[in-house]
Amino acid sequence: MAEYTIVVGLEVHVQLQTASKLFCGCANRFNPEHPNTQTCPVCLGLPGSLPVMNRKAYELSVKTALALNCNIARFTKWDRKQYYYPDLPKNYQISQYDLPFSYDGWLDIAADDADAPLRRIGIIRAHLEEDAGKNIHDESGRGNDSQVDLNRTGTPLLEIVSQPDLRSASEARRYLEELRLLLTYIDVSDCNMQEGSLRCDANVNLHVHSLDGKHIPTPITEVKNMNSFRNVELAIEFEAKRQYEEYQRTQQKLGDVPKTTRGWDANRELTYPLRSKEEAADYRYLPDPDLAPVTVTDEQVAQIKTGLCEFPADRRQRFQDAYYLSPYDASVIISQGLSFADYFEAVAKIAGDGKMAANWVTQDILREIKERQLTEGTYPVPADVLGTLLSQIHANMITTKSGRDVFQILLDEQNEATVTADRVMQIIEENGLKVVNDTGQLTAAIDEVLERSGSQQAIDAFRGGKENAIGPLIGQVMKNVKGADPKQVREMIVEKLK
Repeated sequence: MAEYTIVVGLEVHVQLQTASKLFCGCANRFNPEHPNTQTCPVCLGLPGSLPVMNRKAYELSVKTALALNCNIARFTKWDRKQYYYPDLPKNYQISQYDLPFSYDGWLDIAADDADAPLRRIGIIRAHLEEDAGKNIHDESGRGNDSQVDLNRTGTPLLEIVSQPDLRSASEARRYLEELRLLLTYIDVSDCNMQEGSLRCDANVNLHVHSLDGKHIPTPITEVKNMNSFRNVELAIEFEAKRQYEEYQRTQQKLGDVPKTTRGWDANRELTYPLRSKEEAADYRYLPDPDLAPVTVTDEQVAQIKTGLCEFPADRRQRFQDAYYLSPYDASVIISQGLSFADYFEAVAKIAGDGKMAANWVTQDILREIKERQLTEGTYPVPADVLGTLLSQIHANMITTKSGRDVFQILLDEQNEATVTADRVMQIIEENGLKVVNDTGQLTAAIDEVLERSGSQQAIDAFRGGKENAIGPLIGQVMKNVKGADPKQVREMIVEKLK
């Protein structure tokens, strides 16, 4: 039996894709090259300035909460979360405390065991708040000044708090991957961790298994400063081992000591102490007197709901059912994003063969995208063109080999001008690539190849039991008859040599 069970809850902070900040008209965009240029009296907290709520930010928040199966509060309010830090000019953050706009949701993820049912991870709440600025510290150890960039101050930030339902570091990573995929599909955030659009804190503790069958909870630690999903996974794995060693040494249980906060050092792959964790009383929450409460009607919620697209999990399952894809192929396509999933589906519908379309888009198309360094939503060949090409292979009008020859021609021509579906048929005709069904023509070509003096060695080897020896002979026939089906050619050569 395992010595302990890992218990993890995640707090995910997501910057919303609005044109302006949450309570003022300053631009909301990543702009590190020009620090402190996207500010105004409101987000700087200057005396006399008053906030005005960004309606779009609230609508995107409700959109996200609906996608996470949350209940939407018909009445919510704003609260001031008091704390002093250089990147918080007002010395308080406008957030939501006891009346968040959404609560009690869930997100399904794959279990560690691929054959096990989906794991349902509870969502305690999703609430809207303003982001702080960014502190830039000197990490050289030379004692230089720290710098503050307030461009980010006041950016609309959605905090999604999960239940402590995650039971492994790998589950935490899959939860984040599925959450990011959902948020990008519904177009509320770009979720770029390198730019800080998505940030994550992990609350970790253990349930230690005692000899009498009881589970003893250890003190909770919040881990910060994780800038990738891989680092979240590594930090949780390290913290679990550290906590177990700490428990063996001190026997401290949950409640014996205050909750602590630790940072993650990606270079050394370890956590280090930051501070004891503040509780709600430390922040001295109070209702913000400058902002009116927000009310929303059933009709408004229903209107926002109509703007939701098909969710990644639903589309993943539909691709398996409608196009007979394996769970792996469907996951690869869905994980590439909404545009790529749309591209695949357009190709599959025209091709008439979902499995073939999946193979081509996940191999040939993804390879070309990577080699050509194409931006998201840009493809080396239009969907209708690739679909038309694959439809010819599916109908046995051309061979797969000929299809790849046509594909290469299309790639070359696409560099000069946009190709069309009609061009596929023109290339097939111009190069004589239609499958040859004339057995008389094939028989003549095979006889001509077999009669060559250089073919005798391959013929003798085949008759001696080496079946692959006739590969070069098949290639010579295919060269002479471009539209020949290699399978048919092989069968005819084998019949003649028996």
